[in-house]
Amino acid sequence: MTLYFQEFTSPLGNILLTGNGKAVTGCYFQDQKYFPVSGAQWRHADEDALLNEATQILQAYFACGKLECDIAIAPQGTDFQRKVWDALTQIPAGETRSYGQIAASLGKPGAVRAVAAAIGRNPVSILIPCHRVIGSNGSLTGYAGGLERKAALLKLEGADPILRLAF
Repeated sequence: MTLYFQEFTSPLGNILLTGNGKAVTGCYFQDQKYFPVSGAQWRHADEDALLNEATQILQAYFACGKLECDIAIAPQGTDFQRKVWDALTQIPAGETRSYGQIAASLGKPGAVRAVAAAIGRNPVSILIPCHRVIGSNGSLTGYAGGLERKAALLKLEGADPILRLAF
């Protein structure tokens, strides 16, 4: 399957967007953990309408802190990972949840580590807002793009991780 990609520069560094022609499949900071390895099936696509729309959504987000994403996204992962990623999309901007709260919302309160691992593998960061998940004590932990970026994204959205954490 052909994977289309384009890059753009955000205030927090270069971002790689990938898509399959029907949906966005990846949104990665250039130096983040689990950055994808390109292959023969990758095609540079500056004129791809879907990726251009994703770029516009992200540019607007960085300008105002509001994420209005109504494009198709199709992250590749296990059924459990996709359930976790779907739960992340339910966290409103400006709010945070703990890994334990996400696990509990899935009916698996004992699966905090599995939830954390799934969140760490989110291939569509920002669009699936994994940066809104923090430690149970309000600390900023675990972000594949780096904790400085996580803090910056939360600040952009107006979140105070300690005061906004719902117990």
